Amino acid sequence: DHDFLAAAFSRLLLNFTWWVNRKDAYGRNIFEGGFLGLDNVGVFDRSQPLPGGGRLQQADGTSWMAMFALTMMRIAIELAHERPFYQDMAAKFFEHFLQIAEAMTKMGGKGVGLWNEDDGFYYDMMHLPDGRIEPIKVLSVVGLIPLFAVETIEPEVLARLPVFRERMEWFLRERPEMAALVSRWDEPGRGERRLLSLLRGHRMKCLLRKALDERHFLSPFGVRSLSRSLAETPYSLWIDGKPYSVRYEPAESQTGLFGGNSNWRGPIWTPMNFLLVESLQKFHHYYGDDFKIECPVGSGRKGTLLDAADEIVRRNARLFLRDETGARPSLA
Repeated sequence: DHDFLAAAFSRLLLNFTWWVNRKDAYGRNIFEGGFLGLDNVGVFDRSQPLPGGGRLQQADGTSWMAMFALTMMRIAIELAHERPFYQDMAAKFFEHFLQIAEAMTKMGGKGVGLWNEDDGFYYDMMHLPDGRIEPIKVLSVVGLIPLFAVETIEPEVLARLPVFRERMEWFLRERPEMAALVSRWDEPGRGERRLLSLLRGHRMKCLLRKALDERHFLSPFGVRSLSRSLAETPYSLWIDGKPYSVRYEPAESQTGLFGGNSNWRGPIWTPMNFLLVESLQKFHHYYGDDFKIECPVGSGRKGTLLDAADEIVRRNARLFLRDETGARPSLA
């Protein structure tokens, strides 16, 4: 239904523009939107002003925008098959995606990125009034969301959309430093398809080593929103002489903050699990069966990315299935 898709695209375009104009305070393609729903996953309420001033530059908000750009590109490609003028819009969002990918690595020319190589994880960054940029090293679903920004492009699509292909090739030729940031854009994959992703193979493996580790995110019921390790060793920091911390709290909160429930501090959120599964399926579509990972981490069992996606689905389904006592865990 191309009429419906075009109507949706026009409304989403307004929303995308709002984010660019209102939630990128420094004009560097690093986004802030604390109201994304992950309010209490961090050490303080991310929907409120940052303690001590400054701004919180978010790994998840920025990754959502990268995913948003790729989704808009995909919609424009679909529309362009019947309405060729959408090729320009597809190219526009392709360029938006690359600019966000660059910003996540270089923080708009500051030389500091949201990726922490030592930990193999993405973190929010505090941009403080005195110019300092400090990471908030919480192992939360915030750092997994960069996995969601992934799309593949088939060779026949590029062949049918010459304007889109020409714009892409020009941009990559003129800005090779951006092309180098994106996973294997210049290397053919299965069936000559191309991959657009915020993650190279190395970074994807690093994130999956956390996501598929039962000591961190992987639970019997799917992927947690906060690492299990934070139950024993909460993360804390001091800002302006005041302590702030976050602890794994899978049920009732230990404080009255956020209405007295833990919300994001440990529970399984099925929409996040769905998006992770979908992303693993897209990565597998490109890498194929030769790309192996351990799942669960430490088990010694290796499988494809599709096998890992299926394992998450099986575990997530247990929330709604009767256990050995006849109870459903989701209703416990």
